Amino acid sequence: MMRFFRLLKILFIAARYGLDDMVLDMAAAHGLARWGRRLLFWRDLTRPRAERLRLALERLGPIFVKFGQMLSTRRDLLPPDIADELARLQDQVPPFAPKIALAEIERAYGRPAQEVFGAFDSVCVASASIAQVHFATLPDGREVAVKILRPDMRGVIDHDLALMDMAAWLLEKAWLDGRRLKPRAVVAEFAKYLRDELDLMREAANCSQLRRNFLDSDLLIVPEVFWDWCTPTVMVMQRMQGTPISRTDALRARGIDLQRLSTAGVEIFFTQVFRDGFFHADMHPGNIFVQDDGRYIALDFGIVGTLTDTDKNYLAQNFLAFFRRDYKRVAEAHVESGWAPRDTRIDEFEAAIRAVCEPVFDRPLKDISFGKVLLRLFQTSRRFNVEIQPQLIMLQKTLLNIEGLGRQLDPELDLWKTAKPFLERWMNEQLGWRGFMHGVRREAPQWAQRLPQLPRLLERALQPASDLPDKAVQKEMRRIHAALRGQNRWLALLAALLALMLFRSW
Repeated sequence: MMRFFRLLKILFIAARYGLDDMVLDMAAAHGLARWGRRLLFWRDLTRPRAERLRLALERLGPIFVKFGQMLSTRRDLLPPDIADELARLQDQVPPFAPKIALAEIERAYGRPAQEVFGAFDSVCVASASIAQVHFATLPDGREVAVKILRPDMRGVIDHDLALMDMAAWLLEKAWLDGRRLKPRAVVAEFAKYLRDELDLMREAANCSQLRRNFLDSDLLIVPEVFWDWCTPTVMVMQRMQGTPISRTDALRARGIDLQRLSTAGVEIFFTQVFRDGFFHADMHPGNIFVQDDGRYIALDFGIVGTLTDTDKNYLAQNFLAFFRRDYKRVAEAHVESGWAPRDTRIDEFEAAIRAVCEPVFDRPLKDISFGKVLLRLFQTSRRFNVEIQPQLIMLQKTLLNIEGLGRQLDPELDLWKTAKPFLERWMNEQLGWRGFMHGVRREAPQWAQRLPQLPRLLERALQPASDLPDKAVQKEMRRIHAALRGQNRWLALLAALLALMLFRSW
């Protein structure tokens, strides 16, 4: 019943702010548009369409605000008036009242703000869909930013996620592409990250990890977390001084090289993804500032993405093959990773990928129609039954943010040429001599633990196979005993030791 009322509220707000009218405009030549406007005569549509869209998303809640934030970075896909208005959702969502902020502080610490902080400004400086930020000082005088979670957020988010899951279920049942696109898995992945945002202790841990990863970086600064003042609803971190990255005129006035800044942004992204497997997954302009020395300042760590070594490896192979225009390798990597079916014809898949990728190479961002690229990619994935990878949804969202940000900073940026040297260096470190040495260092503790066990393993290796309890081990040992009766006894003995060590590790 609650879902039903939430659905009615969504439809009412959409109608009140004329979101349906924007759709009807596209069908103005049809009688549907005229009849729709007559039925909804009670609405006030005097505000500009972009403002009405922003207000509707604010009223609908955090999930819709986040959708608007992501859209705001896609100026290549949106009319300028809508992109400009949606940009206000990045850090200008209407705040909750100062008295509510003070009440949340007292609820979190069990005492009023003036007893917790040396000074606390009850007027917020930035407000977003999940929380808002106030400036304060600690008792020792250090300047901090205090992030306070919006009260009663979980109920609204849970209802919206339930509606999204219901819609995804219907898509899976009614749409031919439903099983391949895995809409319910995508919603579940999004829900996991969104619910994580409601725990500011988790966000503080994300911030601390990212700061540790870039502690000595000359590209990125991450604020320090003050753990003694952090709770699940309040997070206290170092106050950062910088210019919002969306204010390009102010950055130029401060002498910031926007071309270098855009290149650094690409390197930061690929470093987080491939070096660390841990990346900031909410990189819209409201969360990024620039210090006067040209370094990025990252804020808002509620949503981060993680990748396994397997995902990183296949992604790197795909990216690098793509940058080298080795479309056959791109096709092979998709099949090897299981993203495309095993029976996919590599030559046909290669040709389709080439048709998508060739038109965008050696061209700056301003000359690429991202909408056309997305359409071609969707058609290709559909033709070859490429499955959506839910674990990569946050990565794809972040890549869209980065690409949209690059358009604002330097429309002449060649994303491919900028990223290629970094990926080649990373692959060399992973697969070359450095990668081998890194693997040796990683495995050394296990080797040190097993070396003293070699005499016992040797004795066990010489046992009759029938005395061994594990059938798989018995089978392997029969093969090894047969080899021991041959000429290569020492080689077989080494194989026995290695086999037993592997079985033990399994």
